[in-house]
Amino acid sequence: MGLVFNLLLAIFAGTGSFLFGYDSGVMTDVIQSPHFLWFFNTNPNSDIIGAINSTFSGGAVFGALMGGFTMDRLGRRRTVQIGACINVLGACLQCGARNLGMILVGRIFAGWAVGLMSMSVPVYQSECAHPNTRGLIVGITQQMIGVGFIVSTWVGYGSSKVPKTSAFSWRFPLGFQAIPGAILVLGLFFLPESPRWLMEKDRGDEAMRVLRKLHYDGHNDDWIQSEYNEIKLTIDAEKALTAPGWLIMFKVRPWRVRLTHAVLVQVFTQMTGINVIGYYQTVMYKNLGITGGRSLLVTGIYNCVGPIGNLIFITTLLDRVGRRRPLLIGTVLITIALVCEAVIGSQVEHATGARRNSLSIAGVFFLFCVTTIFSFSFGPISWVYASEIMPFQIRGRGSAFATGIGNWLVSTIWSQVSPRGLGAIKWKFYFVFAAFNVCVTFPTIFFFFKETTRLSLEEIDLLFGERANGALPENLEGKQVAVPEKNEDTERGVQHKETDVAA
Repeated sequence: MGLVFNLLLAIFAGTGSFLFGYDSGVMTDVIQSPHFLWFFNTNPNSDIIGAINSTFSGGAVFGALMGGFTMDRLGRRRTVQIGACINVLGACLQCGARNLGMILVGRIFAGWAVGLMSMSVPVYQSECAHPNTRGLIVGITQQMIGVGFIVSTWVGYGSSKVPKTSAFSWRFPLGFQAIPGAILVLGLFFLPESPRWLMEKDRGDEAMRVLRKLHYDGHNDDWIQSEYNEIKLTIDAEKALTAPGWLIMFKVRPWRVRLTHAVLVQVFTQMTGINVIGYYQTVMYKNLGITGGRSLLVTGIYNCVGPIGNLIFITTLLDRVGRRRPLLIGTVLITIALVCEAVIGSQVEHATGARRNSLSIAGVFFLFCVTTIFSFSFGPISWVYASEIMPFQIRGRGSAFATGIGNWLVSTIWSQVSPRGLGAIKWKFYFVFAAFNVCVTFPTIFFFFKETTRLSLEEIDLLFGERANGALPENLEGKQVAVPEKNEDTERGVQHKETDVAA
């Protein structure tokens, strides 16, 4: 079936990422519902709204860390299914909420589910992808997140047209998320498990069948056999000495380096300010003088721009231009857009009439610039890079830690403090993100991040200097391990691929 089946698998598994986007975006419209604000006796700038969003992100921290256990024991596919089941439960609690406690618990369950799926879906896609199309396959994660934002916005916008006294305006958007969750639970029974996980569980025959189903194009039997042998050789070497527990990720230097890269790319993604804009863009539009139905309409358009940009990027550019270059360019351009947004915000509050309208339009334009640039850089690349650089032996735990700490813990902090920050210092709030990008993000990516385009997951081991086929890290839990000679053919293959990428 080859690429077509691989794409269908990635898109369907990406329903977990769709729920990520939907659950993250739905509260943007819900907190604008007059009935919701009246029912819970709050306002969009209150600590209650911050708590509703931060409990979602906080639940995602624990969900992502939980994935480190379930992915290795139960598999990639089963972990996504567990997340979808939890999501359905969270959706029911939110839709039927009779008090603030039910909303908060429902958001915790939703976050727990999204955290579990946000770290397992990219790994599942990455392990099933061909090296030449891995950027496209894993980039679907960000694409589906964007689609989730779009659907949440227009579901919320449509629901807002009911009378202000109707609870439908917020109960239906919160309950809608149960539908894709249930579809995901049932549909995953018909998709295969990751061939690398099957190999690790000594299910080699099944792994070969999955590889052929994913990559066979009618005349590449030799490549599939070579890929099977490479995966088997690497996993056999890793299983020669077990690596129990979570601390081992920090003790072995090559693994620690790769874990640090994965955490940092997630942190840098949050520090673009993209989630703050996603959660609180209606508050930002209010600061620009855009309110009511006009604000919801602009939000709907904003949430369409990013996914369109992301689709163009992952289908035409990502596997050609690499990982580092878009991240560096994206950092610079997002910083410029945030600084321009801050400058415009400083002028809007003192402007009147036509000048105020012009400044409001300019402010919206630069927020749109942020999501567009993000979609051509950090959006898809953060998931691709974090999933592909993790060695198989710690891939479940490492991805869980990187997503839980780098993404969701940082998101939890910003979810809680952003309503206060946007309300208290308004346009100055953007300078926090701009300064971090200049002082930390750009130099770190420039000096330390590696290019991984078009390398197999096993060849990336060589890129980080960890091992060749059949070798292990030199020091595991303080034990000296003999490292066999590196496979010269594999070395030449990596060098050849690196030359192609550079060219």
